[in-house]
Amino acid sequence: MNLGHETETLEFKKTTGELKEGVVSIAAILNKHQKGELYFGIKPDGTPIGQQISEKTLRDISQEIANHIEPRIYPEIAVVHIDDKDCIHVSFEGHNTPYFAYNVARIRVADEDKVMSQQELTDYIMERQSSEGVWERKVSECLTSSVDENSLKEYIHRGQEFGRISFDYSDRDTVLGKLSLTAGSYLLNAGMVLFGETPYNDLQMAVFAGTERLTFLDIQREHGTIFELVDRAEKYIFKNIRWRVEFGSLQRKEIPEIPVDAVREALINSFCHKEYGTGQNNEVSIYKDRVEIYNPGTFPAGYEPEDFISGRERPIRRNPLIAQTLYYSKNVESFGTGLKRIADACDAAGCKYKFEVLKSGFVVVFYRSDENFDTTGTDTTPVTIPVNTPDKDIRSKIVSLCLNAPQTREQLMQACGMKNKAHFLKAYLKPMLETGELQLTVPDKPNSRNQKYIAVRHTTGEVR
Repeated sequence: MNLGHETETLEFKKTTGELKEGVVSIAAILNKHQKGELYFGIKPDGTPIGQQISEKTLRDISQEIANHIEPRIYPEIAVVHIDDKDCIHVSFEGHNTPYFAYNVARIRVADEDKVMSQQELTDYIMERQSSEGVWERKVSECLTSSVDENSLKEYIHRGQEFGRISFDYSDRDTVLGKLSLTAGSYLLNAGMVLFGETPYNDLQMAVFAGTERLTFLDIQREHGTIFELVDRAEKYIFKNIRWRVEFGSLQRKEIPEIPVDAVREALINSFCHKEYGTGQNNEVSIYKDRVEIYNPGTFPAGYEPEDFISGRERPIRRNPLIAQTLYYSKNVESFGTGLKRIADACDAAGCKYKFEVLKSGFVVVFYRSDENFDTTGTDTTPVTIPVNTPDKDIRSKIVSLCLNAPQTREQLMQACGMKNKAHFLKAYLKPMLETGELQLTVPDKPNSRNQKYIAVRHTTGEVR
């Protein structure tokens, strides 16, 4: 068996005696294509010759890559058998370019690794900064100390279980650094929306009475990390759709009208491909005939969803660092397969679906018609929709406090148990000022250090 010739994403080395050269090739390939493959035990013409392999051999490869490529990457290293010969396959991916091997930046040209001149490196960095994915690599105002260690430990454990994270949990800063999510004691924007306190992650969820966006039975607004919001959205959807029960010989089986895997994939995708800088919210809308999952991330220009479902096109990642982090914990199964996985899950369950490309974003639609879901003999328990949502409770508390005496933003945040100033202002104070529920004590100077908020009671007793 011949593996063919070396390419811009494929490199062959005869033995690990060429390990240093292999590490150089990895960094050069990453700078050009952000992913690639390296084989040890293969001649340059693609002929397998094999080599002796021990646990130390694999460990040496892992340590050489970890110690001499910056920023760090975490490749998959495995023994493969080709023509009954033992070879080593290294699969790698990284989007935090530029990468340096032994303190030198190189770039892949055909099957060569060329050193970048200072001007080429400067031009390369400027070009990368003007492309998509820049937002997630910017340094946020969120400190690493704000990250919940239990959540981070759970994430690392999950990644280890699936074989995608090879290191153990040591401490918060070290782990976040290994994930390339930090700059000093601050999180990058990607780390902020994944693990920290962020004003960019809001989720609006609603149940509507009919098939139009008019009368709603319930509306909730949530704030949190990507992991938290995906979990809350999933629970909200499955609480508010129908289930049927099938009784087997040993136990009963509960089946939702929309497949679990499809919903989970759509939710993960909605945060993975979101345009975070727009300030728009992700949305879950549950109608009588359908469920819609919306994300404010425009679809790649010139492409259609079918291009990615069919596998004809390579994946295009708006937020590669976020996608990579979600991949490590297997929240993302594999890059660029989200739409196909949704389609396959729905086809298998007989659930109709649609992908809608909007000017403002992208929507996954799951239809709830009886044609898709047989409710005969089902166990249907009515869902009780809560009258007071967390969002409404907080607004009521703010009004109550401001009726008694003018309050500063800090006093209101403390009373409501909120810590993020930007989110508190955006989600509560500004909307309440716009509706007239609150007024400023210094209206001519909104940013005054003496600013306070009051609620006005009219003579009718109504609070506005």
